[in-house]
Amino acid sequence: MKPSSLRLRLLAVAATAILLAMVAAVLVMGLIFSRHLEQGLSRELTREALQLVAGLHVDAGNRLVLDATLADPRFDLPGSGRYWQFSGDGQQERSRSLWDESLPQNLPVGTAQWTTHKIDGPFGQRLLVVERTVRVEGGQRLVHVQLAQDLAELDGARREFRTEMALFLGLLWLALVAATWIQVDLGLSPLRRVREELEVMRRSPAARLGEKHPREVMPLVAAINQLAEARESDLARARKRAADLAHSLKTPLAALGAQNRRARETGAAEAADGMDRAIAAVAAAVEAELARSRAAAIRGRHQSMRSRPGELAERVFGVIERTERGARMVFENEVDPALELPVAAEDLMEMLGALLENAVRFARRRVRIRAEQAVDETVLFIEDDGEGLDISAEQALMRGGRLDEASHAHHGLGLAIVRDLVEATQGTIVLDRSALGGLEVRLGWPQAS
Repeated sequence: MKPSSLRLRLLAVAATAILLAMVAAVLVMGLIFSRHLEQGLSRELTREALQLVAGLHVDAGNRLVLDATLADPRFDLPGSGRYWQFSGDGQQERSRSLWDESLPQNLPVGTAQWTTHKIDGPFGQRLLVVERTVRVEGGQRLVHVQLAQDLAELDGARREFRTEMALFLGLLWLALVAATWIQVDLGLSPLRRVREELEVMRRSPAARLGEKHPREVMPLVAAINQLAEARESDLARARKRAADLAHSLKTPLAALGAQNRRARETGAAEAADGMDRAIAAVAAAVEAELARSRAAAIRGRHQSMRSRPGELAERVFGVIERTERGARMVFENEVDPALELPVAAEDLMEMLGALLENAVRFARRRVRIRAEQAVDETVLFIEDDGEGLDISAEQALMRGGRLDEASHAHHGLGLAIVRDLVEATQGTIVLDRSALGGLEVRLGWPQAS
């Protein structure tokens, strides 16, 4: 199951919340706009109703007569949606747009204020009506005046408003989501810095997270630093116990070796041979444990120091040439003297010493060291012309095996120690067959930034 993305979760929640707010805004603003439309229409109908009232009078036959006319042509078109009507004392007058229909009167006669409400009118229309009762001819006649407008004519304005608002709010939603993405990215940037510092801690366990982080992140930083300190303390104690144990075994082993030599001198050669093998095995284990302690110490410091393998190889060759077997060897140093590796000189010297000594032990005549630089890695090659690896070890390497999966018995403990040192310096080690015919050991380190 893939871990969920905090960035996407925050963005999804924000985008959903903004979208819901936008939908609510469209609905609320649509209602407000519709109310303003109806209020504007009510004021317009009231003004026209006042014009009608101003033209009302009673003629000589005691009939209501309308002298004023309204300019809106819809009053003359049947079913147009714009109507007027006044009635009183059994008489009713209405606009031609009502034709044979009439407006229902919902208010009692005598209502002295203009009242606006909605009614179901003729022609299946929903109408907005303003109406009131007025007095004409000096207050002797009560006349109920009504002016109405079909609300369907407002629907077009409502649709246009909703369409424009939806388009505008849609663009606004996209802009706000983009702004939210930027905000989330900025909010998570301190965690990216923590991750980068954790990567430094992985390469150099002695490093710790810095203090320049936002207040909200500092508890996490403090907890990680405390965990790293506790882990480092536990590892240091374990390494010290292992090193102390290894050192404590050296003296008894030396004593056993001396006793074994005396036994050999007294004629117990067969027993002495068996004892030599047992002592050698224990001594090898002690040396391996000491090497691991040294490798752990290397891991605990920053790998900011650099060394030149060409110069160090020359120094190692100079020492080996003084030995009986080294004097018969041909040493080839093809490493550029200016080449540098991100490894401390004493650490690289120990690796080269073990590898070149191992190569001399099994070479016939030639031992060679060379280097290659790639875009992201520098590789050292230590080769000899001996017998090389056996078939099973080569097959293990072809499967992607490393030194710990395919240690060659004849190359012994030295390679295992080198492996620990190389891995402690963030390098890699691979065994292969050399073009010279023997073993080729490849040591690789990433290019330093």
